[in-house]
Amino acid sequence: MADLTHRLVCGDALSLMRALPTESVDLIIADPPYNLGKNYGNNVDLKEKREYQTFTRTWLEEAVRLLKPNGSIFCFMGVKFISRLYITLEEDLELSPQGWITWHYTQGMGRKRGFSPRHEDILWFSKGNEPVFNLDDVRIPQKYYRKRNNMAGANPGDVWQFSHVHYCAAEREDHPTQKPEALIERIIAAASNPGDLILDPFVGSGTTSRVAKVLGRNSIGFDINPDYIAMSERRLAAPFEGFDSIDPRKDRSPKDIPTKKAAKPIAAS
Repeated sequence: MADLTHRLVCGDALSLMRALPTESVDLIIADPPYNLGKNYGNNVDLKEKREYQTFTRTWLEEAVRLLKPNGSIFCFMGVKFISRLYITLEEDLELSPQGWITWHYTQGMGRKRGFSPRHEDILWFSKGNEPVFNLDDVRIPQKYYRKRNNMAGANPGDVWQFSHVHYCAAEREDHPTQKPEALIERIIAAASNPGDLILDPFVGSGTTSRVAKVLGRNSIGFDINPDYIAMSERRLAAPFEGFDSIDPRKDRSPKDIPTKKAAKPIAAS
């Protein structure tokens, strides 16, 4: 395999995407602003509704241009705009829906009125109907033994449980929406191959770039905040000592595994 490259560039995502060659990217992982008023250091995530919708449509059009045939995009989004995002990807941009993934995190904000949020959504679409899907690379141990089960492991399904990178954790960066590494690992392992090029147009704390490096993929990351680019560069340079999160099902052992019965003694004649 050729030497891998990992580019991190500070600037406006749309302008930087427009400078990339058409059909040059194998996988896009995007965690765009949710338009909820979060402070990202040198900018605040708050646009008028129509302005935000135009922004979303415009960067997605560039994403479609950049994807190779049968390339995939995984896009995070909050509940406020997730349905519109789905319609934009399927009906307006004519991508093929492959999955609606629910990321269930184990802790969230408390509420006294209404139910406390405990999940985010990830939409998976592809440019064509035959995207890469490496199921064997993301299987999890079976819960029970059954003859019909593949005992090499089960499909992880479309509800994923990964803890947030908690603010008290040593791995926590000074970024408001840092994503767990094992969550991004599952996406990259499943939807790309070694040597592929991964683009994260809103790279933030650098999780996508770090995981791409660990898994032997090339990567490009953009962010408008120079502090986040510096953060991502530091994470890329740090030695790998394990991911900051895991799927808790990874540690389970199958139950009800049959044991060999002792042979019956042969009666004397």
